[in-house]
Amino acid sequence: MSGKSITGARAIARILKAEGVEFLIGYPVNPIIEAAAEADIRTIIVRQERTGIHMADAVSRVSSGRRIGVFAMQHGPGAENSFGGVAQAYSDSVPILILPAGYERELTHVAPNFNSALNYRHITKSCEAVIAPQAIPAALRRAFTQVKNGRPRPVLVEIPHDVLREEIDSDFDYVPAPVMRSAPDPAAVSQAATVLAGAERPVIYAGQGVHYARAWEPLRELAELLEAPVTTSLQGKSAFPENHPLSLGSGGRSMPEPVHHFLHNADVIFGIGCSFARTHYGVAIPQGKTIIHATLDPADINCDVVATQALIGDAALTLEAINQAVRDLLKRARGRRAEVEKEIAERKAAWLAKWRPKLTSAEKPISPYRVIWDLLHTVDVANTIITHDSGSPRDQISPFWAPVTPLSYIGWGKSTQLGYGLGLAMGAKLAQPDKLCINVWGDAAIGFTGMDFETAVRERIPILSVLFNNFSMAIELPIMKVATEKYRSTDISGNYADMARAFGGYGERITEPGEIVPAIERGIEQTRQGHPALLEFITEKEISFSMFK
Repeated sequence: MSGKSITGARAIARILKAEGVEFLIGYPVNPIIEAAAEADIRTIIVRQERTGIHMADAVSRVSSGRRIGVFAMQHGPGAENSFGGVAQAYSDSVPILILPAGYERELTHVAPNFNSALNYRHITKSCEAVIAPQAIPAALRRAFTQVKNGRPRPVLVEIPHDVLREEIDSDFDYVPAPVMRSAPDPAAVSQAATVLAGAERPVIYAGQGVHYARAWEPLRELAELLEAPVTTSLQGKSAFPENHPLSLGSGGRSMPEPVHHFLHNADVIFGIGCSFARTHYGVAIPQGKTIIHATLDPADINCDVVATQALIGDAALTLEAINQAVRDLLKRARGRRAEVEKEIAERKAAWLAKWRPKLTSAEKPISPYRVIWDLLHTVDVANTIITHDSGSPRDQISPFWAPVTPLSYIGWGKSTQLGYGLGLAMGAKLAQPDKLCINVWGDAAIGFTGMDFETAVRERIPILSVLFNNFSMAIELPIMKVATEKYRSTDISGNYADMARAFGGYGERITEPGEIVPAIERGIEQTRQGHPALLEFITEKEISFSMFK
């Protein structure tokens, strides 16, 4: 020992600082939170753990994993309450660091005391318990190495409460974990490029891995080389600008018609940075196609979609290698781009024409599609980050919102926990304070996490929250085999604009279609003044979605 010592909690704060952590989001009591504040890391206290984890999730997402969202919580109930948020991040492949306190070492393995290191193993990439204060630096080094590299997923380190308060030598060495990338086998690249160059109707399907690798330009280059249309998963949405003439839009359970058409008429589908996981809320990849699957995780290959060829590696390195190989094979453009773009434009126009009555509806209650359409044409899309909630908001907004800049749409849906979008918008605003950050949710979702709108007010996080209130869980009505009138098991209500004002934020209830745009403009102005704003639109019980079979 050097004679100088610090507590385990202060050692963790020093390591977080060395790793470039700017925000520690948490729920007390955990000594790491106080130690982080002393180390000049901004600490943000939430109303419930799940929202805080969602915020950390967004910090990582909109930073492409360059900054890691970190969440700390108390032992026992804090760790128990956090489970859903970590499970959501695991499903959507998000790299976050979770630092739960644990029961004292003499109790940590004694029932019924909750042990995070045991219980979180199936929803984390790595899960470790520290049993001595001198082991903290090595445990955090392992954690940051895991969370920064390979497939992005949550990493957890549990530190018993007594270990956090014990002392270690203050002269411990800590070197920030490196970021490493892997490239695909050159032989596999050559084979894939040959198939792509020879394809008659190729389609590129881009996933979230393109965001994490910041591979947006190589993706655009490949599309233009192949003269191929591009679609994305919900998680990959905004990886390819949707105002590009080769963009089909994004495919989820609900999608633009061109996505369905081109996927089903493709001869080759090239999936880059995606898992091709089969879920109830993602696009179904049609059978009988030649599939080239490029992903970071070998576990994704042949999991749900049979791959004709596979490439394992970072999406940027993969695309750069593929582009060079395709360029060498093609020599010159094949001259079909104008025809492909014309077909995309015609099908997109026909699809939008069918939806235009809803997108521009003047009926009351307000159509949620009218709100989405007016929102899209009111905000500065290039400088906006938007996310949705699960259920109707996701399926209504994802086909029609057309992002034009990377990381401007936080899409999700492999797990569909209600209330996720609020924390995502708040975390995005922390990471990108100059952007307008919006969450679109419904009256069911606000019942799960609405109290954390107060966190946005208290912690000075000026988001714009767009709420669809139709006084029911309308999406459940067809399942219940009833019409769209009130029905007991789906009937919910509330005045959420009043709630927002009671919390100290800006709240406005809108009932007239003609007031949609002025209300949005007022809400944006409130965020510019530093106030979180909630716009509550009284909407119809819409159950129509842009779905195809």
